[in-house]
Amino acid sequence: MTMTWWEQWAFNLLHGVVAVTGLVYFYMKYVMTPFDPFAVINHPWQPVMLSSHVVTAPLFIAFFGMLFRSHTVRKLMSPDARNRRSGWMSLLSFSSMALTGYLLQVASSPSWVTAFLWAHVSTSLIFVVGYGTHLVIGWRLASVSNKSVPDKDDGALPRPA
Repeated sequence: MTMTWWEQWAFNLLHGVVAVTGLVYFYMKYVMTPFDPFAVINHPWQPVMLSSHVVTAPLFIAFFGMLFRSHTVRKLMSPDARNRRSGWMSLLSFSSMALTGYLLQVASSPSWVTAFLWAHVSTSLIFVVGYGTHLVIGWRLASVSNKSVPDKDDGALPRPA
Protein backbone atom coordinates (compact mmCIF):
# COMPACT_ATOMS: atom_id res chain seq x y z
CA MET A 1 0.00 0.00 0.00
CA THR A 2 1.40 3.38 -0.97
CA MET A 3 0.72 6.86 0.28
CA THR A 4 -2.03 8.63 -1.66
CA TRP A 5 -1.85 12.26 -2.75
CA TRP A 6 -4.67 13.30 -0.43
CA GLU A 7 -3.01 11.67 2.60
CA GLN A 8 0.19 13.57 1.93
CA TRP A 9 -1.68 16.81 1.19
CA ALA A 10 -3.81 16.56 4.36
CA PHE A 11 -0.78 15.65 6.49
CA ASN A 12 1.19 18.62 5.17
CA LEU A 13 -1.79 20.95 5.68
CA LEU A 14 -2.29 19.72 9.25
CA HIS A 15 1.46 20.00 9.84
CA GLY A 16 1.31 23.65 8.81
CA VAL A 17 -1.77 24.42 10.93
CA VAL A 18 -0.36 22.73 14.04
CA ALA A 19 3.07 24.35 13.60
CA VAL A 20 1.70 27.85 12.99
CA THR A 21 -0.88 27.74 15.80
CA GLY A 22 1.75 26.39 18.20
CA LEU A 23 4.29 29.03 17.23
CA VAL A 24 1.75 31.87 17.41
CA TYR A 25 0.43 30.62 20.76
CA PHE A 26 3.98 30.37 22.15
CA TYR A 27 4.73 33.92 20.98
CA MET A 28 1.51 35.29 22.46
CA LYS A 29 1.96 33.55 25.81
CA TYR A 30 5.71 33.84 26.42
CA VAL A 31 6.96 36.78 24.32
CA MET A 32 4.17 39.37 24.21
CA THR A 33 3.41 41.67 27.10
CA PRO A 34 -0.20 42.73 27.67
CA PHE A 35 -1.29 46.36 27.49
CA ASP A 36 -3.27 45.90 30.68
CA PRO A 37 -1.06 44.90 33.64
CA PHE A 38 -4.03 43.04 35.19
CA ALA A 39 -4.80 40.98 32.07
CA VAL A 40 -4.99 37.21 32.42
CA ILE A 41 -3.91 36.66 28.80
CA ASN A 42 -1.44 38.59 26.70
CA HIS A 43 -3.54 38.75 23.52
CA PRO A 44 -7.26 38.28 22.80
CA TRP A 45 -6.50 35.55 20.24
CA GLN A 46 -4.35 33.52 22.64
CA PRO A 47 -7.16 31.12 23.70
CA VAL A 48 -8.17 30.63 20.05
CA MET A 49 -4.59 29.69 19.11
CA LEU A 50 -4.34 27.20 21.97
CA SER A 51 -7.72 25.66 21.14
CA SER A 52 -6.84 25.42 17.44
CA HIS A 53 -3.52 23.79 18.28
CA VAL A 54 -5.04 21.28 20.72
CA VAL A 55 -7.94 20.39 18.40
CA THR A 56 -5.89 19.91 15.22
CA ALA A 57 -2.98 18.05 16.85
CA PRO A 58 -4.90 14.73 17.29
CA LEU A 59 -5.94 14.87 13.63
CA PHE A 60 -2.30 15.42 12.73
CA ILE A 61 -1.34 12.41 14.85
CA ALA A 62 -4.02 10.29 13.17
CA PHE A 63 -2.71 11.21 9.73
CA PHE A 64 0.81 10.42 10.91
CA GLY A 65 -0.46 6.96 11.82
CA MET A 66 -1.91 6.49 8.33
CA LEU A 67 1.33 7.62 6.72
CA PHE A 68 3.35 5.44 9.06
CA ARG A 69 1.46 2.43 7.73
CA SER A 70 1.55 3.41 4.06
CA HIS A 71 4.92 5.18 3.82
CA THR A 72 7.28 4.79 6.77
CA VAL A 73 7.13 1.00 7.22
CA ARG A 74 7.47 0.48 3.46
CA LYS A 75 10.50 2.78 3.28
CA LEU A 76 12.15 1.19 6.32
CA MET A 77 11.82 -2.26 4.71
CA SER A 78 13.14 -1.02 1.37
CA PRO A 79 16.81 -1.55 0.50
CA ASP A 80 16.86 2.02 -0.88
CA ALA A 81 18.26 4.10 1.99
CA ARG A 82 17.95 7.51 0.32
CA ASN A 83 16.33 10.13 2.57
CA ARG A 84 16.23 7.70 5.48
CA ARG A 85 18.27 9.89 7.85
CA SER A 86 15.79 12.79 7.73
CA GLY A 87 12.96 10.25 7.87
CA TRP A 88 14.32 8.80 11.12
CA MET A 89 14.80 12.30 12.50
CA SER A 90 11.17 13.12 11.65
CA LEU A 91 9.89 9.85 13.11
CA LEU A 92 11.74 10.14 16.43
CA SER A 93 11.10 13.85 16.94
CA PHE A 94 7.41 13.42 16.02
CA SER A 95 7.03 10.66 18.59
CA SER A 96 8.70 12.78 21.29
CA MET A 97 6.71 15.85 20.28
CA ALA A 98 3.38 14.01 20.46
CA LEU A 99 4.21 12.36 23.78
CA THR A 100 5.34 15.59 25.45
CA GLY A 101 2.29 17.41 24.04
CA TYR A 102 -0.03 14.94 25.74
CA LEU A 103 1.99 14.90 28.96
CA LEU A 104 1.96 18.71 29.00
CA GLN A 105 -1.85 18.64 29.13
CA VAL A 106 -2.04 16.29 32.10
CA ALA A 107 0.91 17.47 34.20
CA SER A 108 -0.11 19.17 37.44
CA SER A 109 3.22 20.06 39.04
CA PRO A 110 4.70 23.38 37.83
CA SER A 111 8.13 21.82 37.48
CA TRP A 112 6.75 19.00 35.29
CA VAL A 113 4.75 21.49 33.21
CA THR A 114 7.93 23.50 32.60
CA ALA A 115 9.94 20.38 31.73
CA PHE A 116 7.28 19.07 29.33
CA LEU A 117 6.82 22.52 27.80
CA TRP A 118 10.48 22.87 26.87
CA ALA A 119 10.71 19.25 25.75
CA HIS A 120 7.63 19.81 23.55
CA VAL A 121 8.97 23.07 22.09
CA SER A 122 12.42 21.63 21.36
CA THR A 123 11.16 18.39 19.80
CA SER A 124 8.60 20.38 17.79
CA LEU A 125 11.34 22.58 16.35
CA ILE A 126 13.42 19.51 15.53
CA PHE A 127 10.40 17.92 13.83
CA VAL A 128 9.58 21.03 11.78
CA VAL A 129 13.17 21.29 10.55
CA GLY A 130 13.58 17.52 10.08
CA TYR A 131 10.31 17.05 8.22
CA GLY A 132 10.97 20.12 6.07
CA THR A 133 14.35 18.66 5.17
CA HIS A 134 12.72 15.29 4.49
CA LEU A 135 10.23 16.91 2.09
CA VAL A 136 12.88 18.91 0.22
CA ILE A 137 15.15 15.88 -0.21
CA GLY A 138 12.16 13.76 -1.26
CA TRP A 139 11.07 16.31 -3.88
CA ARG A 140 14.63 16.52 -5.23
CA LEU A 141 14.93 12.73 -5.43
CA ALA A 142 11.55 12.51 -7.16
CA SER A 143 12.49 15.18 -9.70
CA VAL A 144 15.79 13.45 -10.47
CA SER A 145 14.10 10.07 -10.92
CA ASN A 146 11.37 11.65 -13.10
CA LYS A 147 14.02 13.21 -15.36
CA SER A 148 15.77 9.87 -15.84
CA VAL A 149 12.55 8.19 -17.04
CA PRO A 150 11.67 8.99 -20.67
CA ASP A 151 8.34 10.67 -21.41
CA LYS A 152 5.58 8.44 -22.74
CA ASP A 153 5.45 10.47 -25.96
CA ASP A 154 9.19 10.12 -26.59
CA GLY A 155 9.16 6.37 -26.86
CA ALA A 156 12.25 4.40 -26.01
CA LEU A 157 15.67 5.84 -25.34
CA PRO A 158 17.80 6.20 -28.50
CA ARG A 159 20.10 3.25 -29.15
CA PRO A 160 23.81 3.84 -29.54
CA ALA A 161 25.07 3.45 -33.12
